[in-house]
Amino acid sequence: MNNELIEKGYRRYVGNKIDVYFNTNICQHSGNCVRGNHAIFNLSRKPWIVPDNATLEEVKRVIDTCPSGALQYQEK
Repeated sequence: MNNELIEKGYRRYVGNKIDVYFNTNICQHSGNCVRGNHAIFNLSRKPWIVPDNATLEEVKRVIDTCPSGALQYQEK
């Protein structure tokens, strides 16, 4: 677990190969995540982030398009 991100207000979404961290306080709502891969990021379900719904490379690709830094990841 990345305690530094948790301390900065990020919430962790656990996957088998990668954990995704999201901070709602800095999100600019660009929608890049949801448009980038609806299988990973889906606002209609809880949890809305499911890292295991795509490959490790795909999760990183979508997160890297986040302009605000509200999404971060940590590979295992």
